Amino acid sequence: MNIVKRAIILAAGKGTRLQPVSLTTPKPLINVNGKRMIETIIDALYENDIYEIYIVVGYLKSEFKVLLDKYDNITFIENPYFDTCNNISSLYVARNYLEDAIILDGDQIIYNPNILKKEFIRSGYNCIWCEGETDEWLLELENNIIKRCSRIGGKHGWQLYSISRWSKNDAKKLKNHLEIEFEIHKNHKIYWDDIVLFCYFNEYQLGIMQMEENDIIEIDDFEQLINLDPSYIGGK
Repeated sequence: MNIVKRAIILAAGKGTRLQPVSLTTPKPLINVNGKRMIETIIDALYENDIYEIYIVVGYLKSEFKVLLDKYDNITFIENPYFDTCNNISSLYVARNYLEDAIILDGDQIIYNPNILKKEFIRSGYNCIWCEGETDEWLLELENNIIKRCSRIGGKHGWQLYSISRWSKNDAKKLKNHLEIEFEIHKNHKIYWDDIVLFCYFNEYQLGIMQMEENDIIEIDDFEQLINLDPSYIGGK
């Protein structure tokens, strides 16, 4: 059994699809029904006794200092590439903290803290079973191990969410692969997940942690934000 010792929250992006709110507030700091999105993540981590937290910041980075008034044990890691690179750059700058880590995007709302439990059998992703059609990344399993991933979605598969856990051995491989792709191949436009699910897929034996649909919400655009919190009607 592996145990999560630290968390890495990726929060450097611009969140352009949540404009106009994200013009002045980083997406993870946007309030939804009275609570910042990233605070639902930090609170859930605390409930699972995960206190060593690294937040990768870039866009409007100084705004994140507000979290220090409420939480201890938070370390900020600056991503100087956030404006020109995809999120591979955010995990690249945090690559020294990957061992026994849980990696999350900062723009999710966690409703069920149990989905962040720190015990895990093998490295892999939190997923929800998707019976119908989806255009999100969809995983297919064999003997509880991820055998293929579709970037264009599909149906009857496990929808990938931006929560993953990494054992010490897999984290060492991931760190090496991040350095190869970012430093040598200059592959700056991919998602970091492309590394383990496509670029070096055969070098990992990844599993999943099952969630239910109402455990978590990823807010993709301003319309979805309004549906969750009508106070934003009118672009406030």
